[in-house]
Amino acid sequence: MHGLIFLELKKFVDARLGEAAWMEGLCRAGLQGREYLLVQEHPDAEALALLAAIGARMDLGDDALLQQLGEFMAPDLLRMYGSLLKREWRTLDVVEHTEATIHRVMRARNPSVGAIAMRAERSGPDGLVLTYASPRRMCGLAKGIVRGLAGHFRERVRLEEPACMRAGAPACRIRIERF
Repeated sequence: MHGLIFLELKKFVDARLGEAAWMEGLCRAGLQGREYLLVQEHPDAEALALLAAIGARMDLGDDALLQQLGEFMAPDLLRMYGSLLKREWRTLDVVEHTEATIHRVMRARNPSVGAIAMRAERSGPDGLVLTYASPRRMCGLAKGIVRGLAGHFRERVRLEEPACMRAGAPACRIRIERF
């Protein structure tokens, strides 16, 4: 998994639980002494172990934790990749064009991004259906990022997930409606 996820998770934990909680999470996950770098790939199993340890500490399930993390990291993602976005784009536009802009650049730098398949289709001027598939099954992160984008653009969105990989579907389908 991309080092960005680990670094954002650490920032999230530091902000929500304090700096000591990160070391506690590493220990609970059996990863004491591990360090994560932005420019490196790290084992998915380590991310999952950390997410489980931190979710237990925060009394959150995987999906809820991933949603909170996604919302938290959206501003950083906008700072890192904002130069790839058009000024007039808002929440739905960013989601619609993520594959062609942000993921294209990320794939060029990090092959593990290739594990993520996203397709966005407009259902109208204020609606979009996001289809997400990844062996990591981290659709909660995508939902949180959408909420974080909406917060950044001062928009309100409603999300529904009629199909989810965690419930046995081949891909997650997330309906996003701006209102």
